[in-house]
Amino acid sequence: MSFPVVIHHNPECGTSRNVLGIIRAAGYAPVVIDYLKEGWTRPQLLALFAAAGISPRQALRVARSPAEEMGLTAADVTDNQLLDAMVAHPILVNRPIACTPKGVRLCRPSEVVLDLLDRMPPGPLAKEDGQMIIDAEGNRLV
Repeated sequence: MSFPVVIHHNPECGTSRNVLGIIRAAGYAPVVIDYLKEGWTRPQLLALFAAAGISPRQALRVARSPAEEMGLTAADVTDNQLLDAMVAHPILVNRPIACTPKGVRLCRPSEVVLDLLDRMPPGPLAKEDGQMIIDAEGNRLV
């Protein structure tokens, strides 16, 4: 692979499916890691977050996750506590996280992945909700 692409993916998430679709439309055969099945390790999360320039709190998935019920949204929860919870409950990590030679990003919104690719997918291309991200001439719209 001259330009490897890895996506930490949740197939139940529309944003994650959009990112995977964009990657594939651009002609890549990414390594797809279903992190809900594979789980996370603490070193892996630390490395991903550092590379993406985000903190564990910024990577915490609050919507449609048990984060609030677990008390993880409180201001006094430490990064170490968040990491422990993310390792124990992989759903707590926001997604998708994409990795390429151009960097690592939490791809929310999904079109953020375009910044990590070395070629654009041909247009027109729309997200699942119908929002166009690339027009018929191949121009990025968002």
